[in-house]
Amino acid sequence: MTLPPWISGEAAEGGLGSLIDHTLLKAEATADDILRHCDEAMALGVVAVCVNPQWVTACVRRLSGSRVIVASVVGFPLGASGSVAKAVEARLAAADGARELDVVAPIGWIRSGLWAQLGDEFAMVTHAVGDRLVKVILETAVLTPDQIRHAATLACDAGVGMLKTSTGFHPAGGATPEAVRILREVAGERAGVKASGGIRRVEDAIMVIRAGANRIGTSAAATWTTALGPGAPPLTELLR
Repeated sequence: MTLPPWISGEAAEGGLGSLIDHTLLKAEATADDILRHCDEAMALGVVAVCVNPQWVTACVRRLSGSRVIVASVVGFPLGASGSVAKAVEARLAAADGARELDVVAPIGWIRSGLWAQLGDEFAMVTHAVGDRLVKVILETAVLTPDQIRHAATLACDAGVGMLKTSTGFHPAGGATPEAVRILREVAGERAGVKASGGIRRVEDAIMVIRAGANRIGTSAAATWTTALGPGAPPLTELLR
């Protein structure tokens, strides 16, 4: 079978792990939990771990010599800190070794139609981290389709590299195929799309990949033993 056009490069040649951000964002996570999480990531063959900024340095050290990179959240989970604060937080996480920054957009600004301010924030954060990949989290479950489209367009125009559905912390819910399709329509070939929030099963991941995602954020990857790690099937088989 032919893979969707948004699955390319190393991801097209690898298995599901090449699309996974192995995520641990619990406030109560301990240092031992974080190190164990990194060890799981290496065993599963995922692309990245996604953690809170305080753990970036520890993860970089633990993952040294592996292919797994570190992603840090920024302005998490509310997106309500100031734009300058987010830019500084992103820059510090990048300096600690984070290769990717998952930045929560100011959801209230989106719902208020404060588009100029929103675009300025996206530009400020992307400028602050240079060539590091910025993923903007839009919390799509609380937005209308038009709000999603407008915010996603501004993000792409500002040089954001990936559009992300959700924090996974909002009671309204996480990723849906419908939201992923909208993000992919806007992103086209300009940006990636990350689906996150509520993706607990391999079947959930496959559904949003088919809808347009080329990155999956999940805290459940360690349970996907038939789809990840040594001997895992290729994506072409999983998406058949």
